[in-house]
Amino acid sequence: MKKLDIEKIKPLIDMAISEDLGSGDVTSELLFKDDVQAEAHFISREEIIVSGIDIAETILKRYDERLSIEIHVHDAKPAHIGQRLATVRGPLVPMLSAERVILNFLQRLCGISTTTKKYVQAVKGTKAKIYDTRKTLPGWRLLEKYAVRCGGGFNHRIGLYDGIMIKDNHFVEFGDCVQKHLSQLIQKAREVKHVKFVAVEVDHVDDQLNHVLEVPGVDIVLLDNMGQWQLQHAVKMRNKICGNNKKPLLEASGGITLDNIGVVASTGIDRIAVGAITHSATAVDIALDR
Repeated sequence: MKKLDIEKIKPLIDMAISEDLGSGDVTSELLFKDDVQAEAHFISREEIIVSGIDIAETILKRYDERLSIEIHVHDAKPAHIGQRLATVRGPLVPMLSAERVILNFLQRLCGISTTTKKYVQAVKGTKAKIYDTRKTLPGWRLLEKYAVRCGGGFNHRIGLYDGIMIKDNHFVEFGDCVQKHLSQLIQKAREVKHVKFVAVEVDHVDDQLNHVLEVPGVDIVLLDNMGQWQLQHAVKMRNKICGNNKKPLLEASGGITLDNIGVVASTGIDRIAVGAITHSATAVDIALDR
């Protein structure tokens, strides 16, 4: 699993600390002297998949270099109710000051990884893989996509710059010359640095997918808001037109929930894009207890 580049999220950490700490933690500073030492534990209060625990150390050091953390459950690992995720030691005042900022990161990220794991488990036994989308909180994209990986999911393009996706609003400009324009675009795309793939979205199987499948170089076909029978038909069409190489990959998206994802996966689809694993993930319950 690709690790999180903490350097890239330090501006977000700094912003979170600034908005919470301001001129200082007046409550803790009034109650305790600076030399008071303490030990506390981050504890999971529900069954979760851990994500973001390494960020806790970075945040702690921003409050006080004397704070240390011992991690007990690493990212991408499960934690049970009442399990200690990490132990913090050092001066009590900065420890308490850092508590809420750390929990805000942990609860959100663990919520995403835990939700993602539920979707991954729901398609177990099929060939389908779970992918995220660009439906992320502004500024949190790298973090949220990392949490998806911790939950066993995969990342779609990071932004508009690293993957080409031709959607319905682009198709309007193609007119009746879809195959010609697609072929030209794919040739140009191969010359653009950092472009990982070319994806094409289709809304209909019989009057769109057949044309797209006949264009060499399309990596992924996104099947938007299609039901079970349409997806099955699309898989059969892809296999018939493209042969045994099973390319392009077929990706289902739109209206995917835990209730219907098993049916979607059973159609033989390769990928399932689920916006809910980021935009609708519920924060989990984690606490700092002394």
